Amino acid sequence: MKVPYVNLPLQHQSLKVEILQAIEKTLNHGMFILGDEVQEFERMFADYCQVKYAVGVNSGTDALVLAMKALDIGEGDEVITVPNSFLATASSIVLAGAKPVFVDVRDDYNINPELIEPAITALTKAILPVHLTGRPADMTPITEIAKRHNLYVIEDCAQAIGAEYKDKSVGGFGDVGCFSLHPLKNLNALGDGGVITTDQKETYEYLLKARNHGLRNRDECDFWAYNSRLDAIQAAALKVKMRYLDEWTKKRRANAAFYREHLKEVVKVPVEKKDEKSVYHTFVIRAERRDELKEFLSSRGIDTKIHYPIPIHLQKAARTLGYKKGDFPVTERHAGEILSLPIYPELTKTQMDAVVGEVRNFYKFNRTDT
Repeated sequence: MKVPYVNLPLQHQSLKVEILQAIEKTLNHGMFILGDEVQEFERMFADYCQVKYAVGVNSGTDALVLAMKALDIGEGDEVITVPNSFLATASSIVLAGAKPVFVDVRDDYNINPELIEPAITALTKAILPVHLTGRPADMTPITEIAKRHNLYVIEDCAQAIGAEYKDKSVGGFGDVGCFSLHPLKNLNALGDGGVITTDQKETYEYLLKARNHGLRNRDECDFWAYNSRLDAIQAAALKVKMRYLDEWTKKRRANAAFYREHLKEVVKVPVEKKDEKSVYHTFVIRAERRDELKEFLSSRGIDTKIHYPIPIHLQKAARTLGYKKGDFPVTERHAGEILSLPIYPELTKTQMDAVVGEVRNFYKFNRTDT
């Protein structure tokens, strides 16, 4: 039984006609940069995230960098975040001119709010929680800490479109929310793309210029800025996909429930709290003999991934930050145990049975022994 980790061609088989029609419409009107397609997608995205404004940009990384620029975060500033995310979380802070300051995570892979205040200094300007795996971070204590210390909150929502915390969508808790539309994300473009959400009109108006060379209009430039515009063809395709996003999320959650029920006796599985809704960008188990399990599953045709085997603070690029092995024990322990199983909506029951069965077989259990 072959079970790929992702299967984008399969996703697009059922959408091909609709997407091609949307692209053809864009080709016919010829507005390839910004324009109505992007504006319509931004309105849909803002409504979906229950915020006032959304700004389409070139990537999730650009979303983070531009968000920090909008909040005047730069040289001499510190931003508190986590070391277990994809490296773009930290690199965006550096690219904005600031310094990432790491704190460890809890067993749900999200920032531990109890560790934030001890990390605050006179240079701290923002807290950047990551809704990792599609599970919302514990935003109530995070926003309370930020308010007490007059700090910005930047949500890294790259993996979490549609995730909810206390019945509110991520991307609306902080000053800005930053989303990725990378092809592997739950809402995925046909290439790179990103979105910034906010309820602040001044921030929104700055971002409209900041993604487009700082232009006030075609002929007047207010400040030096980037070229980070979401393409109209991408927006056209994303508008089609947004109509299916809730259905895909429902299937991801059903797949996660199946894994949880059938694997809870042999590995550590994610368990949701009553005040959170995860969208399962990844379904991450923690397993004894993780590397052996991964190799065993691969030999059975089941592809898995590790998100992420080397924490950011141990990367070569992070050496100048001064961290060392042992500084973040929870993150480092997780890095040796975590394994992401296939979770995409198009998985069949037969494929999921195979995944469950082979994981159980590795640990000397029978598939029906639940």
